[in-house]
Amino acid sequence: RRAAWSAEAGVAYAYLEPAEAVTARHLAALVRAATTTFPLAKQAQASRLEQVFDTPGSSAGDTARFHYAVEMDPDTGWMPEIARWYDIEHMPGLAGVPGCIRASRFLNHGHGPLSLACYDLVTQETLGSPPWLAVRGTAWSDITRPHFTHTKRTMFVVPPAA
Repeated sequence: RRAAWSAEAGVAYAYLEPAEAVTARHLAALVRAATTTFPLAKQAQASRLEQVFDTPGSSAGDTARFHYAVEMDPDTGWMPEIARWYDIEHMPGLAGVPGCIRASRFLNHGHGPLSLACYDLVTQETLGSPPWLAVRGTAWSDITRPHFTHTKRTMFVVPPAA
């Protein structure tokens, strides 16, 4: 279980497992609970996520203070190439950057966008570090990234463990 909040975007994400056991009825109950508990959560949504990539990062074992999420829908016909790029180059490369604790990717089978790439980070500055930018600046990235649509990038703060 993980939760993260972005005051800037006005959204909170919570990840609950195991996703295989979550039914449409469970998702509806989660939305009702969220809107009852948090009256400002008028637009609460719950989606079933399928994990398709997960790897520890170079800073595995450190405490995640930030959670960075990139959501997108691929252009028609581009998902196989984008998935190869994510799995072979992009996710392993970013996981290897100092300050990255974990890199994971999910397919959203509910309220899109379809692809959700997540990075647990020690500091917010990891995102703009030279090693991070080098991984983002590859030739393969330049080929795939223009085929992202409905892209949302959100930096979340991870609340301290209770």
